[in-house]
Amino acid sequence: MASVSSDLNELIPLAMVIAISPLSVIPGILVLGTPRPKPTSLAFLVGWMLGIFVVTGAFVGGTDISNDGLDTKPSWGPYVRIAIGVALIGFALYRWFGRTDSAAHNPKWMTLMTSISPARAFVTALMLTVVNVKVFVMCAAAGAAIGTAALGRAGAWQATILFTMLAASTVALPVLAYQFAGARLDAPLAKVKHWMERNHTALVVGILLVIGAGLVYKGIHAL
Repeated sequence: MASVSSDLNELIPLAMVIAISPLSVIPGILVLGTPRPKPTSLAFLVGWMLGIFVVTGAFVGGTDISNDGLDTKPSWGPYVRIAIGVALIGFALYRWFGRTDSAAHNPKWMTLMTSISPARAFVTALMLTVVNVKVFVMCAAAGAAIGTAALGRAGAWQATILFTMLAASTVALPVLAYQFAGARLDAPLAKVKHWMERNHTALVVGILLVIGAGLVYKGIHAL
């Protein structure tokens, strides 16, 4: 577990990019407004966590195959970190210069989430982990970081589970809290949704720049 903990320096900020993204949190809040909010929100949470785990695990597994195991650091590991770091910095700059002054508006498909069934909520959550570019890229970066850290198979999959839990935490908290508090959470969750729509860009850009710079530094230092 010590080696897993040491790699949280990279995994925590990657997970937080997913956790604070409105396209991650807001759908999880909207399913609480469905006719059957408790089972629907739980189905969404399970699908969301499963999707993050599968995408991240796919990149961990890819590293396992290409490096013939997860017990040693591959020689190309530093180059992967540098490439991911540069990509994250570029994505951060793209997000910053492409931002607008007005608050983000929910896509039309989001409004439909207030009427979906538990089964559709599960499938939708799974799909969002793939079609949401930000989530997919962060999972890929986390999978590559885990796979090249020489944690061994057990440590790598422990890190993947931990990353999944951190990335899904902001969806899990309101969903699980709603199971006990019910409609009393409607007003606070609406405030959280509004705040995230207005402030997420600066938060995400800042985190991406820090992660990207850190990965580039570590990659160069390891050469």
